[in-house]
Amino acid sequence: MDAAHPGSMDLSDYLGLVRRHWWVVLLLTAVGVAGAAAVTRTLPREYVSSTSVLVQPSGGDANAAGGRTKGEINLDTEAQLVRSTQVAATAAELLRTKADPRELARGVSVEVPANTTVLQIKYAARTPELAQAGSHAFAEAYLRSREENAHYDLDTQIKALNAKLKQLSAQLGQVITKLGKLSGDAPNRPTLDSQRTTLQTQINQLNGKLNGLSTTAVSAGRIISDAGLPNRPRKPDLKINLAGGAVLGALLGLLAAALRHRLDRRVRRAGDVWRRADVPVLAEVTGRAKPRLDDVFPPYGSGGRIFNRLRNEVVAAIAAVVPPTDDTRGRAVVVTGASRGPSATLVAANLATALARTGSEVVLVGAHQPDLLVGVAPLAGMVGVQPTPGLSDVICGRVALSTALQRAPRTPHLRVLATGATASAAGLLQSQALRDILAHLRTQCDYLIIEAPSTEASADAQSLAGVADAAIVAIELRRTRYPQVADAAEQLRRVGTVLLGSVVVPRLKPFVPTPAPAPATPPSAALVEDTQHFQRLDDAKLAELDAAAPATAPAPAAAAERSVA
Repeated sequence: MDAAHPGSMDLSDYLGLVRRHWWVVLLLTAVGVAGAAAVTRTLPREYVSSTSVLVQPSGGDANAAGGRTKGEINLDTEAQLVRSTQVAATAAELLRTKADPRELARGVSVEVPANTTVLQIKYAARTPELAQAGSHAFAEAYLRSREENAHYDLDTQIKALNAKLKQLSAQLGQVITKLGKLSGDAPNRPTLDSQRTTLQTQINQLNGKLNGLSTTAVSAGRIISDAGLPNRPRKPDLKINLAGGAVLGALLGLLAAALRHRLDRRVRRAGDVWRRADVPVLAEVTGRAKPRLDDVFPPYGSGGRIFNRLRNEVVAAIAAVVPPTDDTRGRAVVVTGASRGPSATLVAANLATALARTGSEVVLVGAHQPDLLVGVAPLAGMVGVQPTPGLSDVICGRVALSTALQRAPRTPHLRVLATGATASAAGLLQSQALRDILAHLRTQCDYLIIEAPSTEASADAQSLAGVADAAIVAIELRRTRYPQVADAAEQLRRVGTVLLGSVVVPRLKPFVPTPAPAPATPPSAALVEDTQHFQRLDDAKLAELDAAAPATAPAPAAAAERSVA
């Protein structure tokens, strides 16, 4: 049994948890979606408009080290230029706003499509009109800034060339002056002629460059796709928010289901009985078995097969823990419920029937006293015998044990001692007379099955377990609580009874018997008569039996007959 003890929850346990608490998960998922929709309505809208700008090389363009592009233009640098304070200030002038340029620059983002010289300038604003105007303004401001930079670079180069030409012209004038003062056969004349030629060549080259710069047309770029008016906001995104709310709600639903499962003290499934109450499960009557409270399961049906396997386990367990002896033939098993209800009656009747079908002599004793029954199926109706006379009648001395013991009509090897009269018999289940009756019955059968009251209702189940060899606890799903199961197991173990395990059954509907014809005597008079009869019970005679039993040690059959005389 230790190998089958579930140590922790696995995937199937979590799936079962979701299946049992699906409505919690679904409810919180719906709440998450509704909350996301409500939050989306309250969030400020953000519209984005985009302008595409084709960047063309100008006189001052050069590729910086580490740039993404391989041409004359470094688009990474240009993207940073769009978000610069200079461009933002120009855009603020175009928008005719007094907002801080740095605040305007925060709404700008630039994207560079792969393998292109195009900048996509996007601007985010609270309204579509502001987004469109901002994107166009930053594109225009960028082109103006780029054109101004290009003109500045050209002007700088032209000024540098003019200064160089002025210097070379001055040097050429000095060389020409020196040549004019020399004679034709002067020794340094060839050197001055060479200098003059070099200076004239350099001046011609600089003039050519200056002419080229002066005629250069500056083209910083152009807008190829102007900003459009956005028709829907980029933020908040309703679909993403709803999906996020659904995921968050589902997670909260799973946590709530796990917490509810943790705090739920009702037994919901058989797999949790051992984990949470430390009681092994011998059998589980599944919903397909369709438990009946007016008859036992047929031998070859789903329920009959379950109790046949239970019978085999009970026989093997009893043989292991209670070896056979010579003085006592029958093995007594107490079946009690952890909570009020018909579960113990169902298990006791079907277990006794399954044992009797093997040819073993079985006696089934109904020890559920009528005043303790609350919606419990009568044992007599399930096995097909008369409800009276029964155990309470024998204990009170109204009938003999042989008269009250009935043989089940459909199971020849099963004899039944029904519950008995419906009057109160409080305290009789703990009397010596009951012990004598049970001892006598054990000599006449192979197995004695005792249907005891629930451990929650009274201490009678613990008293009956004290004279039995083993006990079984019946657990009703969705009605029995884990503390009740643990308390039942503790009560049985305290009297030294071997607890074989538990049998889990689905929640059973209260049994409603067929109403009997109205009695001739008013019910109140019958109740008074039965109560007076119990009060006339000879207490001295019971005390005499208790004192004589250990001294004379009569045969169990004689003791039982004398106790009910």
